[in-house]
Amino acid sequence: MKYIVVLGDGMADEPIAALENKTPLAWAKTPNLDRLSRLSELGMVHTIPGGMKPGSDTANLAVLGYNPEKYYSGRSPLEALSIGVPMKDTDIAVRCNIVTLSEEEGPFGEKRIIDHSSSEISTEDCAVLLREVERQLADETYQFYVGTSYRHCLIWNRGKVVELTPPHDILGQKIGQYLPEDEVLREMTEKSYHILVNHPLNLERKKKGLNPANCCWFWGAGTKPALTSFQEKTGKKGMMVSAVDLLKGIAVGAGMGVACVEGANGGLYTNYAGKVEAAVNALTRQGYDFAYIHLEAPDEMGHQGNAEKKVQAIEFLDGKVIGPLVEKMEDAGEAFRLLVLPDHPTPVRVRTHTSESVPYMLYDSTSLRRHEQSYNEEECRKTGNFVASGYRLIDKFLAV
Repeated sequence: MKYIVVLGDGMADEPIAALENKTPLAWAKTPNLDRLSRLSELGMVHTIPGGMKPGSDTANLAVLGYNPEKYYSGRSPLEALSIGVPMKDTDIAVRCNIVTLSEEEGPFGEKRIIDHSSSEISTEDCAVLLREVERQLADETYQFYVGTSYRHCLIWNRGKVVELTPPHDILGQKIGQYLPEDEVLREMTEKSYHILVNHPLNLERKKKGLNPANCCWFWGAGTKPALTSFQEKTGKKGMMVSAVDLLKGIAVGAGMGVACVEGANGGLYTNYAGKVEAAVNALTRQGYDFAYIHLEAPDEMGHQGNAEKKVQAIEFLDGKVIGPLVEKMEDAGEAFRLLVLPDHPTPVRVRTHTSESVPYMLYDSTSLRRHEQSYNEEECRKTGNFVASGYRLIDKFLAV
């Protein structure tokens, strides 16, 4: 038996008036999910423990079977693992997003975060900007490391875990009250804006109608993580297929394999076919038992507040991942279980993560159910199936 998770990041949502009061998941045309859902177990799962913030870090740890209350040590340290940062036990890793701030005259604290992803800037362009910030601000205490797209890392030697605000939580708001309390981080935030606001690359981006990547925003501070081996914990050899450093970092920390898929960028137009191929190859040719295919686009479209594109992201998940994946596994003659779910909701209305439970679909190619329910929030809720502790869902999934 092979096991596959398809994780649509932030895919769950609320009913939206423009979608005839349906959620994007219920509105989207998903023939492959519709077919499988009628043969699957449907239900709801709560991935965010009480009192913890609804991040992709805590939620994906839970989906992989790690209790976030035990294993979570901060978001950025997990990403640091992915990009090969040599963290010492005394280091603090801090996420460094390069965001778009408004550029009106006046005090720095009056500016607003316009776009947390700077028009989904490419890694290549963002690396140019981060290197200039590094040239002017890095020293023995603070070191910058390039990640993916707008997502990068700051290592703070002998630092401290401080409370910092995720930029996607305050889109459109004045930044003054959310700037770091730590004096050095606060100063670096403002200095980075002055370094980047008139950088030639940003001037060129504005000419093209793209948002400038004009400020480093620090958040997600934490200590070096220590995860139990996924294989030791589950008895399954696992492969991670994701474009996002956070998920790759969780995999590295858990001793899982990490697939490198050319053209996978975490956006709406990622290399879906390459991700499917990487997962199938791992399961059918490379001796892996478990593959985790992570798709970031639904979350990004939720942060953008774009219901139409979120629907499109879900339709891409269905047509470009679920359909080909099932077909390839069937052609290979492999018995398999497929778990489809979001990690958390990212409602278009609020443009950030929330803690509500999310719908899951568990398909077993060897044990088909028969019912008429479809895979969406309302239908899954109606089943009455509920997993209260998200990290226990994997026990149900891997049970034979």
